[in-house]
Amino acid sequence: MPDNAETNSQSTMPVVNVAAGLALVRLNRPRQHNRLEPDDLAVLRETFTRIDKDQSIRALVLTGTGKSFSSGYHIGALAERLAGKEAPNEDRDAFERMVDRLEGLRIPTIAALNGSVYGGATDLALACDFRIGVEGMRLVMPAARLGIVYYESGIRRYVTRLGVAAAKQLFLTAQPIDAEEMLRVGYLDEVVPLDQLIPRAEALATTLAANAPLAVAGLKRAINEAAAGTLDREALAAIRAACSASDDHKEGVRAWTEKRMPVFAGR
Repeated sequence: MPDNAETNSQSTMPVVNVAAGLALVRLNRPRQHNRLEPDDLAVLRETFTRIDKDQSIRALVLTGTGKSFSSGYHIGALAERLAGKEAPNEDRDAFERMVDRLEGLRIPTIAALNGSVYGGATDLALACDFRIGVEGMRLVMPAARLGIVYYESGIRRYVTRLGVAAAKQLFLTAQPIDAEEMLRVGYLDEVVPLDQLIPRAEALATTLAANAPLAVAGLKRAINEAAAGTLDREALAAIRAACSASDDHKEGVRAWTEKRMPVFAGR
């Protein structure tokens, strides 16, 4: 995968690269700190849906170009909405639905945070299964300062991932925290130097992609539902039965007994 250099000096829609079963999605508006424009939301949602349908893709890395991961949703678009200048057909729930789509992907996802993260982008990263940050980055959730009460699934992700105390600290104070504090409250899983970010994310993605895809998808879904209090026991039983009857399960058991790495077809 490409490194974090500014591969395109012009701001563009998110850039997608797929290689060796791994998808890299890169926010690519470096001059605007990768702020998310209204058009970006539809592109990202469609990108996540396309990746979810591609059975050859086993893991996804989400990162940004330049010095920031993302400054969040374009505040100018919110100002236009307040001024009554929004498009007649604007989807006010587009951001939440895009982030929910990312969270619901069957494959494991990694947010490789190449710099500071603000506003809605903090929830975009929380929707990923793993988050790797870089030294010197910060997080700011300015909802209270902007007079905004966050949407339901975003509140849920903050509370289930970070706990009530950390969620209140970040939302109600609107004060920044640094990488060390992000690690302490569980927002980040790791902090690495910038030049190690993409290699570390690739290594983790490769590890995740080497496991049985049916089991990974089933476990991810069950864990997310258990955290949200929505675990469907009948659906879980069906997933367990499907995995137990799969060729992946047979291959995993054979490989374990033969002391070799398994090769999963993902059927």
